[in-house]
Amino acid sequence: MHTEYNNPLIGRYASREMSKIFSDQRKFSTWRSLWIALAEAQKELGLNISQHQIDSMKEYQNNINFDDAGRFEKEVRHDVMAHVHAFGLQCPQAKPIIHLGATSAFVGDNTDIILMRQALGLIQKRLVNCMRKLSAFALKYKDMPTLGFTHFQPAQLTTVGKRAALWLQDLYMDLQDIQSLIENMPLRGAKGTTGTQASFLELLDGDHDKVAKLDSIIAEKMGFTVSFPITGQTYPRKLDTKVLNLLSSIAQSSGKFSNDMRLLQHLKEIEEPFEESQVGSSAMAYKRNPMRSERISALSRMLIVMSLNPQITASQQWFERTLDDSANRRIVIPEAFLAADSILLLYTNIVAGMTVNDNVIKTHVSQELPFMATENILMEAVKGGGDRQELHEKIRKYSIQASSRVKEGLDNNLIDSIEKDKSFSLTKEKLDCLLEPEKYTGRSSMQVEEYICAFIQPILSEYKHIPDDTEQIKV
Repeated sequence: MHTEYNNPLIGRYASREMSKIFSDQRKFSTWRSLWIALAEAQKELGLNISQHQIDSMKEYQNNINFDDAGRFEKEVRHDVMAHVHAFGLQCPQAKPIIHLGATSAFVGDNTDIILMRQALGLIQKRLVNCMRKLSAFALKYKDMPTLGFTHFQPAQLTTVGKRAALWLQDLYMDLQDIQSLIENMPLRGAKGTTGTQASFLELLDGDHDKVAKLDSIIAEKMGFTVSFPITGQTYPRKLDTKVLNLLSSIAQSSGKFSNDMRLLQHLKEIEEPFEESQVGSSAMAYKRNPMRSERISALSRMLIVMSLNPQITASQQWFERTLDDSANRRIVIPEAFLAADSILLLYTNIVAGMTVNDNVIKTHVSQELPFMATENILMEAVKGGGDRQELHEKIRKYSIQASSRVKEGLDNNLIDSIEKDKSFSLTKEKLDCLLEPEKYTGRSSMQVEEYICAFIQPILSEYKHIPDDTEQIKV
């Protein structure tokens, strides 16, 4: 058990639910469901296939004789034919009609599409759960002023909830894309060796309508509304590109969130969950590292880079088919989904347990707000009869002096300097009023409410059937 490589995506990060989708059991039972659908459709269209043959196939759909299949594959060096023989051993009466008229891509490619759509459904579930928690967080903190940053330098104030709404909007775009992809994903269907359907045309005595019907019946039986109208031996590999580009987009959204969280934790403003017995460092016992956010960053980087693989594969295919895609896709597609699953589990776990340190945020705001308030102070002083140009120059000098003090570790005395200067004619009470942080967050609070009401709540209402849960991360 401990002497061979164990893929960390399975052992440490992804859910069992996602791992099962790409398991051998799911893959080969889906192959068999496709052979059953093919036989049923051919029977419906008049081929000499008995219900008894179909029933015997159904009896062993999920009971895969892996040892037999492995033995056959060593002999024939062909995974599909190995499983055809293994299936035939279990239901010999159906052996003559298993895989009738089909090519390997009938089970291989159709199964890949089916499993990708199942995996997209799980990713969709993860997105919905994460967005629920993130929208609740955004609404809870929509009014809390916090320093905004550009170039990681203090800028105008925003609110904690408004910043969360930025993260939420990224996920919203991802959810829209995944909805569209799931709804419109086509099956490969029954297309034959080079996509011409010649074998099925022969089986069905040259009846083109029946061949087209065969394709649509199989799609319907497998839960799809359409099949690709045109294929070579394989479905267009650009579909893999579309799928992994979507997963990459989720990684981009999550990576941005995780980097913001790492910066916020450094500032001690917002911290990710830290359990009672959790250790931050083997040497520095006091440390509280943002390990969940760092893991998202690491996995997101891997997934973004991985999305380049199907792009190259799609561009390198020869004519109707070449096999240099097989080993690559066998690794890249499952691992991309495992990574996306891991990322969203972490994202949801963090959002569900974030700690907002109100006093730290207020302290940081109070340190910078005097500089941000100078324009309002200037306007108020001019309204009281002051000279705009003269007061502007004084504010500039006082600001430079205050900034120097702050850099020496002293307090910001800008407001004290302005209060003592009688040419401003501003009382302490008036200055305190001008320094209320809520005056400098603009429409942040309303933006959060309006956005969630107009966009997030309607799309989440479509997923009421999805349980509201937070799956535990493994380590």
